[in-house]
Amino acid sequence: MKKAIAAIIFVSFLLSGNIIYGQVVPERPIDISPLLIGEQVPDLALTNIAGESIGLRSILRTSPSIVIFYRGGWCPYCNLYMAELQSIEQDILDMGYQILAVSPDSQENMKASLDKHKLNYQLFSDADMKVAQAFGIAYAVPESSRKRLTDSSGGQNPGQLPVPSVFVLNQQGEILFEYINPNYKKRMDSGLLLAVLRTLR
Repeated sequence: MKKAIAAIIFVSFLLSGNIIYGQVVPERPIDISPLLIGEQVPDLALTNIAGESIGLRSILRTSPSIVIFYRGGWCPYCNLYMAELQSIEQDILDMGYQILAVSPDSQENMKASLDKHKLNYQLFSDADMKVAQAFGIAYAVPESSRKRLTDSSGGQNPGQLPVPSVFVLNQQGEILFEYINPNYKKRMDSGLLLAVLRTLR
């Protein structure tokens, strides 16, 4: 009887969206367990603006990278930060880095963000949140907030968001630096990012 009750509880928890792909996804952004500096990032697929599926490691091999996780084009704080990154993109390129911005947005919504904000750097879709989960920065949102995510991801989002994050990676996919703040209103200052990149060179 106890085993049956335990199984029912487990299935209910699974269906609630808190366990996805065998991983426990916390319900609060402050409870995430991100990958740490020195760890290797997973080689999972992202979708580019053309709708092509590309392995993360193959993208990273081209040059050292700054991987930005943001909530989506619907988030005004994200849009401000994306514009701030655009303003320092040339400085970043001059130091030999590339910018990869990742969100749960669908390909169509990524295109809208690219056009609206005149971004030059690469946007990638993680609509099913598998990459954010593997980085350890995904958290489950309340049921009342899930419709927006379903719509913006083309129906693929399991009801989760990434904690806005900045990862600096080398060409082998090793994390050299990270900035992760559960308060989505606070983002890494562009001047501080440039200072970090100069230090890592």
